[in-house]
Amino acid sequence: MDERNIKAEVQKHYARIAQGGGCCGGDPCCSAECAAEPSTVNYGALTEGIVEGADLGLGCSLPTQYAGIKPGDTVLDLGSGAGIDVFIAAKTVGPDGHVIGVDMTPEMIQRAWTNAIKGGYRNVEFRLGDIEALPVNDNSVDVVVSNCVINLAPDKQRVFGEIYRVLKSGGRFAIADIVTHGHVPAKIRQDAELWAGCVAGALDREVYLQLIRDAGFQDVRINQIQEYDYPQGADYGFASITVEGQKP
Repeated sequence: MDERNIKAEVQKHYARIAQGGGCCGGDPCCSAECAAEPSTVNYGALTEGIVEGADLGLGCSLPTQYAGIKPGDTVLDLGSGAGIDVFIAAKTVGPDGHVIGVDMTPEMIQRAWTNAIKGGYRNVEFRLGDIEALPVNDNSVDVVVSNCVINLAPDKQRVFGEIYRVLKSGGRFAIADIVTHGHVPAKIRQDAELWAGCVAGALDREVYLQLIRDAGFQDVRINQIQEYDYPQGADYGFASITVEGQKP
């Protein structure tokens, strides 16, 4: 499938969500892509004090809980959406730290900035950009997080290369994402709507982990796995994983 078509469909999908407030832009989740998306993550007490409207139900885990974020850190969130994980990280890094959110959808960036202003956050910023070519300086970030986003990128190897580039030596990442097992049919892989729905672009788990290692990361490990029952009865399937690693 053409990379430009994939990115255009992803942008259209998430612009609709940003404007409508949740899965499928506020419409009932009866379409194929919404049926395939993971259930909303329960952030629980993590959202205490977070501005309403920052969580659009698009995550598949809690990567900020595995990232080892410390006061004073510079944190980068890939695919930051309306800002939920940025704001959670901001509480930990404190006034001496900084959190950057990058998203390719202008409507999401606008919504995130609105939320930041409403919440009075002074240690965050949101940048419009492609996670395959991050608008972030080399060796400038202590921690990278991402929540169910890298599966949307056509060139995941470039994404992991970009994560490596922007991290400082000794920097770390915690990424939640969708992976597959078994042979996913070509008709799903070629469905643009299912790319936007976090399904068609998901890689086999072992392939995904090898791409991370090939980028140069060490101590790559899975901390959490959640299997999904979509599609029922098939000889292939999907899961969310939360992966950690470190730049030497």
